[in-house]
Amino acid sequence: MASVVVGNNVEKHIAEEIIRPVADFSPSLWGDRFLSFSIDNQVEQRYAQEIEVLKEETRSILLATGRKLAETLNLIDVIERLGIAYHFEKEINEILNQIYKENPNFESDDNNDDLCTCALQFRLLRQHGYKISLKIFTKFLNGDGKLKESLASDVLGLLSLYEASHVRIHGEDILEDALAFSTTHLQSTAPHLNSPLKEQVTHALEQSLHKGIPRIEIRFFIASIYEKQETKSDVLLRFAKLDYNLLQMLHKQELAEVSRWWKDLNFVNTLPYARDRVVECYFWALGVYYEPQYSQARVMLVKTIAMISIVDDTYDAYGTTEELATYTDVIQRWDINEIDHLPDYMKISYKAILDLYEDYEKEMSSDGRSHVVCYAKERMKELIKSYNIEAKWFIEGHMPPASEYLRNAFVTTTYYFLATTSYLGMTDAKDQEFEWLSKNPKILEGCVAICRVIDDIATYEVEKNRGQLSTGIECYMRDYSVSTKDAMAKFQEMGESGWKDINEGMLRPTPISMEFLSRILNLARLVDVTYKHNEDGYTHPEKVLKPHIIGMVVDSIKL
Repeated sequence: MASVVVGNNVEKHIAEEIIRPVADFSPSLWGDRFLSFSIDNQVEQRYAQEIEVLKEETRSILLATGRKLAETLNLIDVIERLGIAYHFEKEINEILNQIYKENPNFESDDNNDDLCTCALQFRLLRQHGYKISLKIFTKFLNGDGKLKESLASDVLGLLSLYEASHVRIHGEDILEDALAFSTTHLQSTAPHLNSPLKEQVTHALEQSLHKGIPRIEIRFFIASIYEKQETKSDVLLRFAKLDYNLLQMLHKQELAEVSRWWKDLNFVNTLPYARDRVVECYFWALGVYYEPQYSQARVMLVKTIAMISIVDDTYDAYGTTEELATYTDVIQRWDINEIDHLPDYMKISYKAILDLYEDYEKEMSSDGRSHVVCYAKERMKELIKSYNIEAKWFIEGHMPPASEYLRNAFVTTTYYFLATTSYLGMTDAKDQEFEWLSKNPKILEGCVAICRVIDDIATYEVEKNRGQLSTGIECYMRDYSVSTKDAMAKFQEMGESGWKDINEGMLRPTPISMEFLSRILNLARLVDVTYKHNEDGYTHPEKVLKPHIIGMVVDSIKL
């Protein structure tokens, strides 16, 4: 949940009474809808048994020999898009490793002279961490090093090239050109295409696969694309639908557990100034990982996001300078005996935070990992300090230099904190992973930059209309004497650069495994989706997030 500044926090003392602003957030869209869910054990068992049979059939298909390269790549792509690849990670990695080893530079690759296969090969290998060379595209360039105009009529090739262009890293101008070229031609062709290719192209232009939230893209591909394809495999389709629905039962169960925990905390009544968004917080956690082995990690992450959302609103929309300074200080001490220094309303969230982290330590002591909770606590303390600086600027109408603003605002995105928290419930996360993360590696900085600039662009008008001076766009305009449009363009550019840093950080050799790097990538994807078209989908979920949440945790896929 990116930090969103909300509500004009001006202190007024009238007759010794503090008149607080009314943030006026919309209530939860969901009410008590998710409080209870019980899995139908017979249905669950039936699904699980059929899935085991289909899994073995799919493994046989995947490992069958004598296929052409294009067929192998397409099969892997379909398995990944259908959301069942997590069952075959080892097999898929071995196949892609073999393909890469056979021709790492692709200098004389005569196997695939069609653009669709070449671009797919490039994207799949890049997404799996292989630093595949751009030479794979040489045969599609003219004498000037530009893409041949004759490619404009190859819709499947253009679509594959468009998706591949999103995994580009710094200095890959061919792929910058490829993005512009494929986008232009796909936009003009899309209205004239037949279904389901028309839907696939239209959707891709709206949301590229690489920047999309996996679970949302999986559902779209199963129900809106693959089912309508003439070349579909009934085995794969059935497997994907059953797997989606079986996993969704687990997700519903987790959401019910978290919803009950949230209701018991009763913040809706005791802290009515804050956003009630526990379901949206669950959406966020599900965007970071959807697979069954991350159930504990998801529940821990969603509770943390919901809690930090309350703290965020305390700083942004309610507390006075003095109260916030005290709260900041007390959080640094992390001691329940400090609670009496706080005003009554702050005691509620302070106690809840300490209780939550104590629960984490107990929960993780079973596998001897309780000590890593300290990494998340340190990130929390760092975040609270930055919230306090931001609130002080806002209240005092101070406009810091853009560089100082960004340094602090990177922390208040919550993404250093959430990336660290996302590792807590992952049983393979040891000190090494947390130590690496604590040094703010470039891939994490890229993710945080994306969150910051996209959030700032999306919320700029709202904040400006409230007379807030300390926004990133305002600070940048003043420091560099540029227009709003130019400042926005610069922020957009910083976001694109962040994506390249992430893509680069996923390439081998990596300091930690892909399992952990993927969480950082997924956090960035959440921002791309939640702030689409400059909407603040977290504060106002009805337009942006509601349909996604319904698809992910309400409606199952029709079998």
